[in-house]
Amino acid sequence: MTTIPIDTTDLLLAASLVLINGGLSLFLQLGLTGQIVAAALRMVVQLVLVGWVLAALFTSGSPWATAAVALAMVLFAGREILARQDRRLKGWWSYGLGTVCMLLASTLVTLYALGTQLRPEPWYDPRYSLPLMGMVLGNTMTGISLGLHGLTTGLSREKLAVEAQLALGATRFEAARPVIRSALRSGLMPIINSMAAAGIVSIPGMMTGQILAGADPILAARYQMLILFLIAGGTALGSVSAVFGGVWRLTDERHRLRLDRLS
Repeated sequence: MTTIPIDTTDLLLAASLVLINGGLSLFLQLGLTGQIVAAALRMVVQLVLVGWVLAALFTSGSPWATAAVALAMVLFAGREILARQDRRLKGWWSYGLGTVCMLLASTLVTLYALGTQLRPEPWYDPRYSLPLMGMVLGNTMTGISLGLHGLTTGLSREKLAVEAQLALGATRFEAARPVIRSALRSGLMPIINSMAAAGIVSIPGMMTGQILAGADPILAARYQMLILFLIAGGTALGSVSAVFGGVWRLTDERHRLRLDRLS
């Protein structure tokens, strides 16, 4: 079995479904038509550029170019985390906390997979490292975004309860424990749902792509399980480090709540 080619006409036929979405938005007065069109155009431009960049990287195989592209992915993902926060940390922390936690989590998980399960030659082969990091990065970004959003809104909502615990002698992390638990549940729930529904409710994207490309379904299932395990690890590492880092920033060494550090 060979991969079925897709030409411009095929893409235009599929894009007509997006136009239907825009038409429904106009008819129902949802106010989403502009966002739908903008998102679709942004997706097309981004994927075309990524295709060109990856094609050049696969040809050159440069470790420095691979590292530069991976770093750019992290920096753009950090911007997405910042954009999804209703209440942001002031100063460098607003962008730096989520970005650093995401960088550490996704890099550790990607290097772990490249060194233990996949073992490409060379180990940084962009054909393996960049798609793998992209999948881990995207899901870790979602977990961190939800975790930080839950933390900042939760601490603002439960301010009096947290300050009462601090006044009674609790440490910063003890007083914020209910908020931390709620924030981490929010951050981890998407990957939990993805793992629970994989196979029965939905066939995940990577497995679908491999099957369409002609791979053995059993092998495709094993690769998909590997990816979901790695995503779960990256999401947990990123969410936990970001949420605890947020608590540390929103309190001080005297164990006082510092919501003035939120914009």
